Amino acid sequence: MRQFGYFAMLLFTVMGSFWLEILLKVRVLRRMKRWLLSLIPTAILFLFWDYYAVTRQHWTFDRDQVVGIFGPAGIPMEEFLFFIFVPLAGLMTIEAVRKRRPNWTYGDEK
Repeated sequence: MRQFGYFAMLLFTVMGSFWLEILLKVRVLRRMKRWLLSLIPTAILFLFWDYYAVTRQHWTFDRDQVVGIFGPAGIPMEEFLFFIFVPLAGLMTIEAVRKRRPNWTYGDEK
C-alpha cells in the first residue's frame, strides 16, 4: 500500500481543486492553450532540475512510495504528474478567487 503514497497526494490535490471547475465554473480546462503556456515552461525547467539532481545523486525518490513506472534518470511517473496537476490546481484556485472577486486582476489583464 505504501507504493501509492505519492499518487495519493496527487489525488488529494486533484480532489481539492477540480470541484472548482464544476461548481464555480472557473473554465480552466476550456482554456487549454493558456493552461499549457503557463505549465510547459515550468514543467520542463523542473523536470530538468529533477534529472540533474537524480543523476548526481543529490536526491532520490523512495521506491517504496511510488507505483514503479519510471522515466529518464529514474524519475517516477508521479513526479511527471505532479508538474501537471499541481499547477492546474493552482490555476483553478486563482480562477475561483477571481470568480468570487470579479474586480481582482493580475498579470495578463493589465
